[in-house]
Amino acid sequence: MVKRRTSEAIFKRKGMTQENKDRLLRLLQQHKALGISDQIDFDKFYLYSIITHSTAIEGSTVTEVEAQLLFDEGITSSKRTMLEQQMNLDLKVAYDYGREWIRRHDPITVDWLVLLASKVMARTGCEYHALGGDFSATKGELRKLNVTAGMGGRSYMSYQEVPARLAAFCEELNKRRKAIDSADVAAVYDLSFWAHFELVAIHPWADGNGRTCRLLMNLLQWEFDVLPTKVLKEDKAEYIQALIDTRESEDLNIFLDCMVRLHCQHLQHDIEQFIRSTSEEMTEQREPLSLLEWPSRDGIRRRQGGQKTIEVDRKGGQKTRDAILDVINRNAKVTSTQMAATLGINRSAVSKHLKKLQADGIIRRVGPDKGGHWEVIKEE
Repeated sequence: MVKRRTSEAIFKRKGMTQENKDRLLRLLQQHKALGISDQIDFDKFYLYSIITHSTAIEGSTVTEVEAQLLFDEGITSSKRTMLEQQMNLDLKVAYDYGREWIRRHDPITVDWLVLLASKVMARTGCEYHALGGDFSATKGELRKLNVTAGMGGRSYMSYQEVPARLAAFCEELNKRRKAIDSADVAAVYDLSFWAHFELVAIHPWADGNGRTCRLLMNLLQWEFDVLPTKVLKEDKAEYIQALIDTRESEDLNIFLDCMVRLHCQHLQHDIEQFIRSTSEEMTEQREPLSLLEWPSRDGIRRRQGGQKTIEVDRKGGQKTRDAILDVINRNAKVTSTQMAATLGINRSAVSKHLKKLQADGIIRRVGPDKGGHWEVIKEE
């Protein structure tokens, strides 16, 4: 029989390796220096990506574009089941609530975790009738039945143990939150990854554990102002295996190393993508217009089949700026994502030009991201 670990034993374990820490800090510094997080709508779309991939790990096939339309416009996709879309809507509500709450730095309690889980499962949870009693996933109630990690997988702790273990977890987590040096970025990530693993190891709920644990991890990262960690659907096999291996070997560093490695991979990818999209030497791929209709005019050509495209020139960027202004003049409520799709360029490149146009006093944003509009102050 494997001896059960205690919270105190875990507390004494080392955090991420020095090599991982150095790489993480270097990539975060580069990410900040490039101003990637300062792009228009970065925070919103980063959040949408986190949500979409978190639900994808649980089986949702909703794409990031479909999630954006669902969240911003209330437009559902005929290609996805209602259950999948409700799963995304629930998680969006839970993230919005959690981000507001964590700013107060209040103690994390069992009751609060139950409330958080109820938001994650609001539309997709169900009622359970077990030997231990009835309970509702929709209400975030703790499980009253025993569960295992998949077919033939190792059993999680007995449901009778869950309340006490969850209370001990909250006590330990709050102790660590108070003691942490918020300037120690590596320690913040260690804390968030530890909390994720400990909560999923307790497995307090019959459903929604993965989404809720990743949500708690991200909330702790937001609390201490570090870039939240994504777990992409492409990471699922490595991520799940790390959880299994950590439980089997009782070595938390397996999971810590996995999460740091994934976070660094995503940072590296975002940095490379940003550099490519803003490179003056890059030739942008032209895509057919799909969101806006353009009249015949200079800068527009036709391909076979009569599809319209607009020429954009990254060298100097003037044609791109002109094209963006033309889009705004024709639809003041156009989003940066729609601009990117219309012009056939990366959204981050569009965001860069929008920032420059605002800085130059050419355009301004009126109202919030959702429901606001662009206004052209003066023509170039």
